[in-house]
Amino acid sequence: MAAPPLLLALDQGTSSSRAALFDIDGCPVASASAPLEIHYPNDGWVEQNAIDIWESQRLAMSRLEQKITSEQRQAVISCGITNQRETTTLWKRSDSSPCGPALVWQDGRTADLCQQWKKSGLETSWRAQTGLMLDPYFSASKIRWLLDHEPAASTAAAQGDLCFGTVESWLLWQLSGGKVHASDMSNASRTLLMDLERRDWIDEACAEIGLPKDALPDLKPCRGDFGVIQAGLPFAGVPIQALLGDQQAATLGQLCLEPGEGKCTYGTGAFLVVNTGHSIRYSDAGLLSTLGWTDEHGTPTYCLEGSLFNAGTVVQWLRDGLGIIDNAEDVNPIAQEVENAAGVMLVPAFTGWGTPHWDPNARGVLIGLTRDTCRGHIARAALEGIALSVASLVELTEQAMEQKLGELAVDGGAAASDLLLQAQADSTGLGVRRPAHLESTARGVALLAGLQAGAISDLKDLVPNRTKDSTMFKPKKTQDQRQRWRQRWDDAVSRSLHWNG
Repeated sequence: MAAPPLLLALDQGTSSSRAALFDIDGCPVASASAPLEIHYPNDGWVEQNAIDIWESQRLAMSRLEQKITSEQRQAVISCGITNQRETTTLWKRSDSSPCGPALVWQDGRTADLCQQWKKSGLETSWRAQTGLMLDPYFSASKIRWLLDHEPAASTAAAQGDLCFGTVESWLLWQLSGGKVHASDMSNASRTLLMDLERRDWIDEACAEIGLPKDALPDLKPCRGDFGVIQAGLPFAGVPIQALLGDQQAATLGQLCLEPGEGKCTYGTGAFLVVNTGHSIRYSDAGLLSTLGWTDEHGTPTYCLEGSLFNAGTVVQWLRDGLGIIDNAEDVNPIAQEVENAAGVMLVPAFTGWGTPHWDPNARGVLIGLTRDTCRGHIARAALEGIALSVASLVELTEQAMEQKLGELAVDGGAAASDLLLQAQADSTGLGVRRPAHLESTARGVALLAGLQAGAISDLKDLVPNRTKDSTMFKPKKTQDQRQRWRQRWDDAVSRSLHWNG
């Protein structure tokens, strides 16, 4: 009897790369990971080596292939790629060599350029077409910076030898041996270069940043035929049939299939994504309109998104910056050493604010310290700061949708923290649902690949089981307590804004 079919997900994140196998019900079978270094050459600059990104993903694939059985290897029928979004790479078509560093989504070096574009009156039309803000977060200004500051990039552009891609495009190029230069609509919707309604590249935007049209990847639906993994690589011969940005993949992995259903992922940053169906919903309060995913024909599901740049980085700072914990897992027992944060608040704007303020010059703030403040108070304030940041996004989303969210599904590494999720429930007034398995990002793109491969007929069939073995966190604070807490938080946030402005 043949082994049941398995689905391969390549999950390339900011601080690590993962490769994971799932069965057709979306249950994890096996996984492996490899670390990825991040460089901070100047204040607000965040970059990576594009070759390191690829080698990290390749190593994760190799480790996974080595730990599974030959029967499991033969059962892998399809591969999906999900990735850190907006991170921008330029490379030469002729020899695949990067033209400078990969500028990571958190990178804020283009703040002045974005401000110039705003003063030129470009933001209104750009926002109307893309659903995004004119902010360093997105790929457009990163491309312009690389073309202006990396001679290899400008030379390749002049010679017709330049390729632009976000991370899924770079990985697809490597996996196909340089045969496929393509991007999917979910990732393209994060570049400031794709018209959200037409789902096509915007010629005027490309001209504005100086990117030749022949450097753009082919724009495709999120499901389809993206080639096969080339010979000589782990999982060689497996067809690549889905591409999906990480936050959209997590939303799909949480089976938020109906309008009004949403999730929050706590990774390097924290990202609230809410399904808005086939309609684009716009927000004048700093939320982003984005493409969630498409079917194989390109029919879109849209989402509203709130993006916070720092979540897991807060715990890393407690470990590496302050040295009050030895491992990330230590934050919870240390935070539980105290009953509450004793008035301490930590605003995690280390690399600027995303939603709703879009202030790249904001910086983190730690307030409310006394002589009695101990490491437990700071650790607890760090977790509460993440939750309170997300609570602001939930409120804005409910206003934009003109409806309350029924509950909030959560995932990502920090979602293992009971204290964080209780703070999330208390700060939003919503029930918070944590699934038994936190690998929603990889799961989402695996399921999409399974649909394309014909191994899954309809994701709605999986919905009845999404609460199986999940944990629910219910609010414990009263409305008055919640309101006072949020007011103090708003005051703390105001102190972090325009720090260098």
